[in-house]
Amino acid sequence: MRRLTEWLKVPASPVHYDLLLMMCVLLLSGTGVYLIEGLEPGLGLRQGIGMILGLILLAVLSLLDYRRLGELGVWAYVIAMGTLLAVNIMGDISGGAARWLEIGSFRFQPSELAKLLLILFFAQWFARREEDVSRPGFFLATAALMALPLISILREPDLSTTIVAAWIFAWLWFSAGIDYRVLGRILAVILPLGGIFLFLVTREGQTILDDYQYRRIMAWLNPSEWAAESYQQMYSIMAIGSGGLLGNPGSGTDTATVIGSGFLPESHTDFIMAAAGQELGFLGCAAIILLEGIVTFRCLAIGMRCENMAGRIICAGMAAWIGGQTFVNLGVVSGLLPNTGLTLPFVSYGLTSMVSLYMGIGVVLNIGGQRRGKEREQRRRR
Repeated sequence: MRRLTEWLKVPASPVHYDLLLMMCVLLLSGTGVYLIEGLEPGLGLRQGIGMILGLILLAVLSLLDYRRLGELGVWAYVIAMGTLLAVNIMGDISGGAARWLEIGSFRFQPSELAKLLLILFFAQWFARREEDVSRPGFFLATAALMALPLISILREPDLSTTIVAAWIFAWLWFSAGIDYRVLGRILAVILPLGGIFLFLVTREGQTILDDYQYRRIMAWLNPSEWAAESYQQMYSIMAIGSGGLLGNPGSGTDTATVIGSGFLPESHTDFIMAAAGQELGFLGCAAIILLEGIVTFRCLAIGMRCENMAGRIICAGMAAWIGGQTFVNLGVVSGLLPNTGLTLPFVSYGLTSMVSLYMGIGVVLNIGGQRRGKEREQRRRR
């Protein structure tokens, strides 16, 4: 009972929330609900319900002491790995990949929740071993712990989420204070290997990637020769351009438009930015990018001011998640990156993604709220 009471102590207050961060998250989510409902009537309501559930969990996590989450310890890692392995074994197959678990009428994507759980786990993992971060033994142990979920996600197969997860892990390690000399050695190995990998996977007859992944990369490199695979990105660029400066509100179901005519599948998920370009125009797209950027940098700013190492790493992990995924999604929609099938944070349709992101923002608000509360208390004492 005493342990439960300790857990329920409220160290943060809504008065101390980062209101700019919260406002940007709500604006992004509200824009997403509007766009989704215009594209797929009925799904907007479901996304709105996911938003409400996310807000409830955000409120709970923003009030509980985030340092108590560290007591989950290895359980956060076990739950993340357990759900990822369950997908590998009995995942619901859609579009040639098993990325979802289905329990009755409930369907969710474990890799989204796993990102948050792994951020929480590694934040405590690094914080408790701060002096060992650059030591070879700790490096190998951490690399092994990070490799397991990456391999599991890659087996679904989900290359794009694997890349984002690896990017998050890299940021966690950097935020933990890894020695720059060690970092330089790692990059000296990874960068040439990345070049060799790209060379090998673009050779005809390669067996490293699945056939659809190979075709997407080749369509990115030679869109005119691989028109059957590059059409999504071509129509995406057309949809964005058709919106002009101010867009065409309500055109999501207009059959005279790129989106409404059905030329662009997944316009409510991976290619929702194309729909935003058609509906809201250049200014609307610029506003969405600005809001995503503010959310990313507010997470970083809160982390930089946090005195607790675990808190700093959690904020860095959330910034890497949101910023990295936004960058990849925008790169795909604009044709600058290969088509990967990755959603736009807070905007694209996806209940698991929405709820997981809101939970992560709740922890970030908690970290920032505790700092602001302490600063106000210190000013009062003066």
